[in-house]
Amino acid sequence: MSSTPVITIDPGNPDPSLIQEAAGLLRQGRILAYPTETFYGLGADAGNEAAIEKLFGIKGRSFSNPIPILMGAEDELDSLVEEVPETARRLMGAFWPGPLTLVFRAAPSLSPRLTAHTGLIGIRISSHPIARSLAQALGAPLTTTSANLSGGKECVTAQEVARTIGSLLDGIVDGGRTPGLAGSTVVNVAEDPPQLLRVGMIPEGEITKVLRGRALK
Repeated sequence: MSSTPVITIDPGNPDPSLIQEAAGLLRQGRILAYPTETFYGLGADAGNEAAIEKLFGIKGRSFSNPIPILMGAEDELDSLVEEVPETARRLMGAFWPGPLTLVFRAAPSLSPRLTAHTGLIGIRISSHPIARSLAQALGAPLTTTSANLSGGKECVTAQEVARTIGSLLDGIVDGGRTPGLAGSTVVNVAEDPPQLLRVGMIPEGEITKVLRGRALK
């Protein structure tokens, strides 16, 4: 692995002191890679504009591409979005925490860098114990774009992250291998009816079933 600092955390029993250590780095505007229930993600404090800019620079990502975020708990949602449609609540009840990203109309307080000036923001609560604990410890939304260069292959281990972009990061949270089967399923609930934007770990049929037959575009 590179010389980038590594914080090794057992996903089966995350050490609160290590989670706090990682969250403390995020509060300082640092960029960390961390495991999720899909792939490794890149974490920055979503309320820190300088950290968001740094994240875009690391990925080589166009500012026209939005960045999704993780919450630590569902009660944070109202401060991040303009409204929570009833269809969104049904999907949240069925699949959160889990690999479902819901796209809402963003609250004006969110950085336009995160929304790419679309007025929309992708949000989920992770089912991975490290990712969720990290968002909870941060006490603020956490970015969750994949830990790779823009357009590159997603990473399923901390070692892959270290080899590909480790030298660009302030730290890596090593929580072992992630499933790496697919990304999160993405549904735009700002539309009525909701619009399926990407099929990931949750199949389209499961989404449609929860929406009780409401057609997805």
